[in-house]
Amino acid sequence: MGAHESMEHAEHAEHASSSNKRVALLIAVIALFLAFSETLGKSAQTESIAKNVEASNLWAFFQAKTIRRTSVQAAAEHLKVTAITLPDDAAKAAAAKQIDDWQKTAARYRSEPETNEGSEQLAARAKKAEYERDKYMAKYHHYEVASAAFQIGIVLASATIITGMTILAMISGGLAIVGLGFVGIGLFAPHAVHLF
Repeated sequence: MGAHESMEHAEHAEHASSSNKRVALLIAVIALFLAFSETLGKSAQTESIAKNVEASNLWAFFQAKTIRRTSVQAAAEHLKVTAITLPDDAAKAAAAKQIDDWQKTAARYRSEPETNEGSEQLAARAKKAEYERDKYMAKYHHYEVASAAFQIGIVLASATIITGMTILAMISGGLAIVGLGFVGIGLFAPHAVHLF
């Protein structure tokens, strides 16, 4: 090998080494973005599950209150019908008082703003928990898409080192930008794009 060929070979090796360093840096940056999107995704998934449990508990409590209210209302209606047949005024007055108490209890089961545990308040709280659950699930899906874009970007950037095809590094960078876009959507506007 001549001196000229040796010098060309050294320049080529130096250029390849410099190019590989840039690709390695690209891989490192995309891996950092991947770590963030995976962490955000796991957090959103956990929060979605927690909100789903909360909504289920609130709907179960709502159902229990509704059953109690219906039972009390049925008892009051039954007593109204049977009170007519009572022999004396004292018994009729006691029945009327009991009917009034049951109707007040049924009304309290329907709406109890001071404790926030009437069926109306429970339904509102459950719907809010469902909305939060859906928001966190949407965030999770966007972070998952971002993670997929970052992972594919890392694979393509790695392939650039092996093949020397710089177009793969460009595609990898583009995928990183797409991934960042989905992270941004997940953070700031999870309901803006509906993929799932």
